[in-house]
Amino acid sequence: MASHRRPATSGCDRGAAALCVLSAAAAALGAVPAAHAAPPDSARAELDRLYAQAERATEDYDRADERADKLRHEVRDAQDHIARTQQRVNSLRERLGSLAGAEYRSGGIDPAVALLFSADPDDYLDKASVVDRIGTRQAGQLRELNGALRDLAQERAEAEGKLGDLERSRKAVAAHKRKVRERLTRARQLFDSLSAADRADYNRSSRSGRPGLTGLGDLDPRAAAALAAARSALGRPYVWGANGPSGFDCSGLMQWSYARAGVQLPRTSQAQRNAGHRVPLSQARPGDLVIYRSDASHVAMYVGDGQVIHAPHPGAAVRYDRVGMLPISAVTRP
Repeated sequence: MASHRRPATSGCDRGAAALCVLSAAAAALGAVPAAHAAPPDSARAELDRLYAQAERATEDYDRADERADKLRHEVRDAQDHIARTQQRVNSLRERLGSLAGAEYRSGGIDPAVALLFSADPDDYLDKASVVDRIGTRQAGQLRELNGALRDLAQERAEAEGKLGDLERSRKAVAAHKRKVRERLTRARQLFDSLSAADRADYNRSSRSGRPGLTGLGDLDPRAAAALAAARSALGRPYVWGANGPSGFDCSGLMQWSYARAGVQLPRTSQAQRNAGHRVPLSQARPGDLVIYRSDASHVAMYVGDGQVIHAPHPGAAVRYDRVGMLPISAVTRP
């Protein structure tokens, strides 16, 4: 699940609608007597469903947040360029104003009259040729100014469009935040309603022991470095929307691990599915990305011995699990 950005937990706004949903869920859970609680298998299936929904919403959040970051950079660049173009316009205006003032102070009388009264016609003709050149130069500067003004108007219109896109992206980020928060809160309420034994069973249900990690000497150096980084994150908490180093969501862990190896992966698991070439599961090597579910909403790193390392879900730390813990949709080698 899933910036080249902040390493810490993303803030979550609680909207009134989300609070109503959460209150209703809490009331419903509290109204069920312990003796009639859902059977462990049903509770586990519901937890899996809620976590899967949260992962999809987190992917949407990460994608929207990444786009908002990109737009923020584009808007800042556009504003810088507008400022430079405005400086150019101001400079051209000053030069044209100086040139016009000089011509006015020189008299600006009709050339035929000036020639009639000239004591030295040859000297006059020399000066007239200079004035003609000044006129040509002024016309060129006027054309340059008009072009700069057109550029400025176009850049401002483009910047306004980007600002509109940015505002829409911000709203999308906020909406996805609310979705993630709602699903995670419902999952936490359901998890807390289980007995201590059922909670422990759920946490270790798919978890395997430490893999042997044999044959790593033959790995591509980048894959080996990424795997070492992922292993160094073992035990760090799942934090939705985070890409390290103190917490991770699933695709955030993959992005952070490969960044330590000098490889820039995309932010979301959907994009990471295409960030390399596909290999069959039977040919998977340590460091390969294992993409889960048909919507590619979860990702882990293959470590060998039939196991992966990943950030599973809220309330769980980065850990090893068996590679077949969820339906596999692709294996990608960055």
